[in-house]
Amino acid sequence: EVPDLLGIAGLAGDAGLVAMIDNTFASPVNFRPLEHGFDVELHSATKYLNGHSDIVAGAILGSASFVREAAVKLAHFGASLDPHACFLLERGLKTLPLRVRQQNANALALARALDSHERVKRVHYPGLELHPDHIRATTLFAGCGGVLSVELHGDAQDADRFMRRLKLAAIAPSLGGVETLVTRPATTSHAGMTAEARAAAGIPEALVRVAVGIEATADLVHDFTRALAE
Repeated sequence: EVPDLLGIAGLAGDAGLVAMIDNTFASPVNFRPLEHGFDVELHSATKYLNGHSDIVAGAILGSASFVREAAVKLAHFGASLDPHACFLLERGLKTLPLRVRQQNANALALARALDSHERVKRVHYPGLELHPDHIRATTLFAGCGGVLSVELHGDAQDADRFMRRLKLAAIAPSLGGVETLVTRPATTSHAGMTAEARAAAGIPEALVRVAVGIEATADLVHDFTRALAE
């Protein structure tokens, strides 16, 4: 889903509240919240900003006064990124626009290919024209990002077999790296919920999350359609 982000920022501003947003999935390439009324922008720099799945880091963006306050808190708690991780993050930032644009293109191509496949029940990706938030997404964002989810016909075992048949994609719960990763949310991000709560939240057992990398688009589409056909 793509919420009414401009409305949220406007509501917070009118009420004198701090509008804070986690922009990890979009990255600054696709969306720049501070230009749209948000006060604070958060990132898991482990993901797209770094892009190589080899550090754990975070970033806070906002006014100078807010960042200074955050820096004081970080100093008190002892949170400090080591020099080598800083180097790796700086290295990753140099290729951020190139990577994200390729991930946007790969995710859209893969979403379209899977959306028409007979073994796929539903694809969730706002870049698809029939997605309920497509117009809002294409208005707000330069691209719809590299993460989509796929509901397969069948059960959890069918989804697990599909993931194991993939050759290019690895089974892992992270995102934002140069490699494509797949995971089943029922066993990772939402494993702490009951099956009933997951179903009520729209997370079926056969849902597969795909965090798309920068592989050649045709190779990626072929890998997924081949795994579905086997």
